[in-house]
Amino acid sequence: MPNRPAPTDPFDLVVFGGTGDLTYRKLLPALYHREPVGHICEDARIIAVSRRQLTDEEYREWAGKAICEHVKDVDQDALGRFLKRIQYVSVDVAQNTGWEALEEKLAGREDVIRAFYLSVSPDFFGPICSALGEHNLVTEKSRVTIEKPIGKDGTSAHEVNETVGSVFKEHQIFRIDHYLGKETVQNLMALRFANVLFEPLWNSAHIDHVQITVAETLGVESRAGYYDTAGALRDMVQNHLLQLLCLVAMEAPESMAPDSVRDEKLKVLKALRRMTPEMVERNTVRGQYRSGASAGGAVRGYLEELGNDTSTTETFVAAKVDIANWRWANVPFYLRTGKRLASRVSEITIQFKDVPHSIFLPDAGRIAANKLVIRLQPDEGVKMQVMIKDPGPGSMRLREVPLDMTFAEAFNARHPDAYERLIMDMIRGNQTLFMRRDEVEAAWAWIDPILSHWSHVKESPKPYTSGTWGPSSSIALIERDGRTWHDESD
Repeated sequence: MPNRPAPTDPFDLVVFGGTGDLTYRKLLPALYHREPVGHICEDARIIAVSRRQLTDEEYREWAGKAICEHVKDVDQDALGRFLKRIQYVSVDVAQNTGWEALEEKLAGREDVIRAFYLSVSPDFFGPICSALGEHNLVTEKSRVTIEKPIGKDGTSAHEVNETVGSVFKEHQIFRIDHYLGKETVQNLMALRFANVLFEPLWNSAHIDHVQITVAETLGVESRAGYYDTAGALRDMVQNHLLQLLCLVAMEAPESMAPDSVRDEKLKVLKALRRMTPEMVERNTVRGQYRSGASAGGAVRGYLEELGNDTSTTETFVAAKVDIANWRWANVPFYLRTGKRLASRVSEITIQFKDVPHSIFLPDAGRIAANKLVIRLQPDEGVKMQVMIKDPGPGSMRLREVPLDMTFAEAFNARHPDAYERLIMDMIRGNQTLFMRRDEVEAAWAWIDPILSHWSHVKESPKPYTSGTWGPSSSIALIERDGRTWHDESD
């Protein structure tokens, strides 16, 4: 039977940045998908907030276009019901005006869940939360969701957490990382802790190394202004890749209770071996894409897209990471992320060790070590590389084949977008897939020494041609250990 959660309790979802790109591409389509299946109760409202002056009907027209553009097979009846839920309020956060209109919109519904989603620049997290407190809009049933990045370093992240925490209690704060809402990430937990097959092997005695790759074929596009102040280390490694690493490396939690899971992730972050300047030099690579070719044809380099030929912002990062605990002693984790790479792919590769002794004759062929590949995108699924006998008469010939489970083929169903799950979890008050404050600050504590060293050496990132797998030094990073990156062609 399909998983059909019960409808939510009545709620008001207030989306700041209601006319923004994230709302258009992700939030509105994700919310609409919950309408036809009955997950949104009848007395639920979605209140979009932006500084633009729009009527409810004008905003509903804009929202309808967003859904029709980003959702396949729109149910017109469900769309009509969904759009009726939507209301619009103009608030200028920068000028701190318009709050009275939002007060009026929310008045008389203090007893329903009140969820604030801050789909805005991180610079506005503090001012919005402070204004919500000053205007008495925060109730006992309130929650607030903030998008990454949370700060630019440990110090600024602490300041953001202090400001938001002065208005909302920790159990009301939902720090979202959409990677944690992906179906395959959830299946990583199921693979590890619902199957006796894997967990006994999930340690340094049987695993040689782990690779985590998040590769994009696109450049910075419209995000150039933000991206040049962040770079790949802040934008991707500090949150997405470290969160995936935590789920791979953590011990079994006592239960799926939010703090039980997050306690174990925090232990991993604290066990990451801090990098000295020498280790940063040896174990990290940063790159910046140059002009080249992608699937769509010739593309410009990062400096050309940015219009600034002096930027030293990295668009690629590779790193070798060590976890200082018994389970993972001497098992390196190789992280890699970048823009304008050869393929769009996000995956985790668990590379097992070689068999200790081969019983087969030399002409049977090479025995390849088992490999578990967990793909997050574009085709979510799990693939296990195993050795079998090549079918047919004659002598024993060994062959490596994949045991492949692509979810779309296996279940013949649409898999919810990560935002669908995360928004519904936020409404229901389930923080399991959201980052706790101490997780965020522990991640920055590991990232900060790398940022500090890069800023002091003031070297330019290594150039790489668009459409490749990054700088050649990233290949050297792993190959000097006698290993190779797992790429899509493998």
